[in-house]
Amino acid sequence: ENVGKLKKLEYLNVALNNIERIENLEGCEELKKLDLTANFIGELSSIEALRCNIHLKELFLVGNPCTEFEGYRQFVVATLHQLKRLDSKEIERSERIQALQNYPEVKQKIREQEQAYLIKRAREKEEAQKRMQERKDKKEKRMESKPGFDSPDSLQDKENHQAGGGEQQTGRTVEDDEEDRRFWEEPTPYTPESRLETHRYIEEKRRAKDNIREPKKREKPLRTLVTAEGKVLNVNVPKLHFSLKDDEENNQIILDLAVYRHLDTSLLEVDIQPTYIRVLVKGKPFQLVLPEEVKPDSSSAKRSETTGHLVVSMPKAKEVILAKQKVSTSIKHSDCNTLKKNARSGQVEKLEVDPSKYSFPDVTKIIEEKERTGQGPIRLQPEKITETKKSYVDFENNEDV
Repeated sequence: ENVGKLKKLEYLNVALNNIERIENLEGCEELKKLDLTANFIGELSSIEALRCNIHLKELFLVGNPCTEFEGYRQFVVATLHQLKRLDSKEIERSERIQALQNYPEVKQKIREQEQAYLIKRAREKEEAQKRMQERKDKKEKRMESKPGFDSPDSLQDKENHQAGGGEQQTGRTVEDDEEDRRFWEEPTPYTPESRLETHRYIEEKRRAKDNIREPKKREKPLRTLVTAEGKVLNVNVPKLHFSLKDDEENNQIILDLAVYRHLDTSLLEVDIQPTYIRVLVKGKPFQLVLPEEVKPDSSSAKRSETTGHLVVSMPKAKEVILAKQKVSTSIKHSDCNTLKKNARSGQVEKLEVDPSKYSFPDVTKIIEEKERTGQGPIRLQPEKITETKKSYVDFENNEDV
């Protein structure tokens, strides 16, 4: 079904199936090789549907009932002109010419054999239905002969008498072995129904094994998260790395849980309580007792887009006001503002020190007073200029220059 939508399909292998008719392959325009080995194709005339597949070069029909028909190969060769190989044997030109010459006679023979095969198949279906009904009745009788096979009383007896249960179990396995031996050794016709019956039998055996394993799984004790006394335990079933930080500035507790990066967020469940936090990762509990009481309503959980970590922020219930830090910061800001104002106005603030409290010598009184008398910034410049005038004899003072 729906294989005909595959326009570019070149090779189709559907061997070992229950196909009884070739159909729905007209849409496979690029099909070059078709393998139908070990199926139940009895309607050989259904290969006429493959005429539309003009690129089909190889066809395998080994193990099908139609291969036993008289004139099978000649009919296929004459019907499908594009074929190059049939059942891994190359089709020669002389073989095709001969098959086309005898095509009307061969086609009539194939039609008669098909009709006989269809009547046989109808009979096989009836027999298979009867056989299935007989098996069903036997199973019901066997279940009735064992009252309370799956009742709660029998399960309780198994739990109370474990020693005797082993013998009962071995008895059941012997019966099962006997039934298996009978089923596999009994001769059955090679039909689609026998294959389906074998498949159903294997499925029933597998389900029976699963039903035996289920009680064992149920017996596994659940992990205790809170004791009977009400004490909350620290649990890390998913075995994830985590870190718990106390953010004093924002007065909150932060949990960083290293959840798997590609895990879907829908598989996470976060439950925050005043004294503990619980996170279910794919049903596996991670539980941690908090150092302080928090506010569950104000808490928030976020997922990192890069690492995938789960970050849970939980504000503390007890609010702490950090007054000193706020005052100091305000003072610093005011100092900065005053410095900026002074810099803009051009004023420079100097540190005032009491002169009686420092003992180092006065640097301004090192030079003698004689050299300093009568010399100042105003008199110094004209004296230097006169000295330069005296040194140069040929100096002419040009007022225009």
